[in-house]
Amino acid sequence: MRATALLLVRHATTATTRRAAFPATTGARAAAGDEPLDRAGRAAAAELGAHLPAADRVWSSAARRSVGTAAAWGAAADPVGDLAECDFGRWAGRTPDEVHAEDPAGLAAWYADPSSAAHGGEGLGAVRARARRVLERAAALGGTTLAVTHGGLVKAALLEVLDLPDAAVWRLDAAPASVTELHRTDPTWRLVRLNWTPALATFGTRPATAEVAR
Repeated sequence: MRATALLLVRHATTATTRRAAFPATTGARAAAGDEPLDRAGRAAAAELGAHLPAADRVWSSAARRSVGTAAAWGAAADPVGDLAECDFGRWAGRTPDEVHAEDPAGLAAWYADPSSAAHGGEGLGAVRARARRVLERAAALGGTTLAVTHGGLVKAALLEVLDLPDAAVWRLDAAPASVTELHRTDPTWRLVRLNWTPALATFGTRPATAEVAR
């Protein structure tokens, strides 16, 4: 029987990613002024592409940072609105420090309950619902799906697969240009790889100079 796999790829870096700011656009649809990858992000996305398997399909949110990540390894991705990042409402484009300066109570409420929408945008429950639809669609199609998406959606998918409460989102990570790999064994998904980047391919290997020093 052919395996069913879903590889969730977080987009590579942008200027906003490096500021650790809430994203200004979600990728639910194409938007004017949507931010592209920065130079380092394009290089990281291209490097990641060399490690990805052949896929039956490539999906992406409509954000330039997601579309550009797939394009950097030569893939033309089909847009999927459910792969969008959380809508952070009036916090969009701002850093947590900037938000705290004006709305400390709202930020504290969100950290205490990530399912709330103190920012006036989208709550975690809505993001989890979108993640469920992505999982269901990939399972129905079978084969291997590469989905270029956002940190929030990756973590929401993990909450669903691992059956974790919303508060566990703070204990998960999805680095830029990383892969989280899920395999389907009916009726459940299994987590096979978490937050993998090409840098981990050489983690723990002996430096070349070690042989010379012996």
